[in-house]
Amino acid sequence: MNTRGLLDQLLKSGQDLLKNKAGGHQNKASSGGLGGLLSGASGGALAAGAMGLLLGSKKARNVGGKVALYGGLAALGVVAYKAYGNWQTQQGAAPLSNTRSEPQTLDRLPPAQVELHSQAILKALIAAAKADGHIDERERSLIEGEFTKLDNDQALQHWLHTELNKPLDPTEVARAASTPEMAAEMYIASVMLVDEQNFMERSYLDELARQLRLEPGLKAELEKQVHQASM
Repeated sequence: MNTRGLLDQLLKSGQDLLKNKAGGHQNKASSGGLGGLLSGASGGALAAGAMGLLLGSKKARNVGGKVALYGGLAALGVVAYKAYGNWQTQQGAAPLSNTRSEPQTLDRLPPAQVELHSQAILKALIAAAKADGHIDERERSLIEGEFTKLDNDQALQHWLHTELNKPLDPTEVARAASTPEMAAEMYIASVMLVDEQNFMERSYLDELARQLRLEPGLKAELEKQVHQASM
């Protein structure tokens, strides 16, 4: 199963989301809203359709900008690395460039390890999309259909189906993080997708951070980096 390519397309889809939003081309009849179902489209437009359904229409106004600024999978690593650096500086620790073991974020990993991170991040994205309870049975089917257009790998489709149909459980999501860097990147992806003004979603984020065992200062710095990237 290869999740890296699919996740990279989703994360690069922000520009298409914003273009659709600005042009008023959203399929308003779809409960997914922002992405609609971009039937007959390809590449980034299909990814935007899938991401739009994950986001839900009410999130379009304040999430699209965050998504747009992640140029792909490796960009999450760049943001996580910067957050680690700022956090260590706040702790009075030596700069990352002077340490023996710099954080092994996505932008600093060999391909085989990137795949492990990718699966964990996609798991986090799907869970974050469910945090406000907007994904019902119909929308799950629509989302799975969009994912199939992007990648028809049967093992991946089965995995996605399982993740979409799981009850929301931040403890279970956090178990996918086998390294501190993976935990940080999963949290960044989650912050990127949620509406932090929504009580349910904010509560989910806070509990996920606890289950990921993120230090409060690092948690705050990760959120700060996401917000700065979307300005």
